[in-house]
Amino acid sequence: MNSLKEIGKFRVIPVSDLAKFAYGGNRERTEKDIRALARQSLLKDRTLEISRRKTLRVLTLTKAGHHLLKNTNQLPDDQPIYHGLVKPREVKHDADLYRLYQKEAARIERAGGRPVRVLLDYELKRNLNRDLALLGPDKDNADRKRQVAEKHGLQVVNGKIPVPDLRVEYESPELELRHVDLELATRDYRPRAMAEKASAGFSLYGRSEDASRLRRVLDEREITAGILSL
Repeated sequence: MNSLKEIGKFRVIPVSDLAKFAYGGNRERTEKDIRALARQSLLKDRTLEISRRKTLRVLTLTKAGHHLLKNTNQLPDDQPIYHGLVKPREVKHDADLYRLYQKEAARIERAGGRPVRVLLDYELKRNLNRDLALLGPDKDNADRKRQVAEKHGLQVVNGKIPVPDLRVEYESPELELRHVDLELATRDYRPRAMAEKASAGFSLYGRSEDASRLRRVLDEREITAGILSL
């Protein structure tokens, strides 16, 4: 059941990362559980082409898997649960968010905190856009937009409200509920977009093969934010 919970929270997880983080590297037990859950039609095991030479094996929940988690209260009511692939073209980026979370969760735990909830950009954008729509004629009013952004723990940058790839809510050592917003930057990011994400206060991560280029972009634009290696 733990595998279903992890997949449901992140929508898509590479088999290799699930084995590493959820099974302590035990690939044999991972494969056994995947086969059992697939036979019960609770998850889908798919291998997708992500470039001309590379494929990625990922797991997603089925509708049945989603319903099982919901009906058995396996996760808190305020934890969104996802199933199926929405953006196959972005599967590599989306699949890396589980590893990104693990990096940040380890950092939080080392500092004495405890992760309690994760929110993907889909959920954050939906909630934000709902409240922006309620502004009606005031949707372009800078003060009202700033108030909406602050309600969702976000900031207005250059007239827009940047949304992170992932938000991790956690309990601090003092038992206060806090959050950290994470962005997985890639080599395709435009300098302006990176500058906006940094100005919004997001923690920027980059894949090891992209990190040096991303740091160079930040240096060229004199942005003080750093790039954490995924």
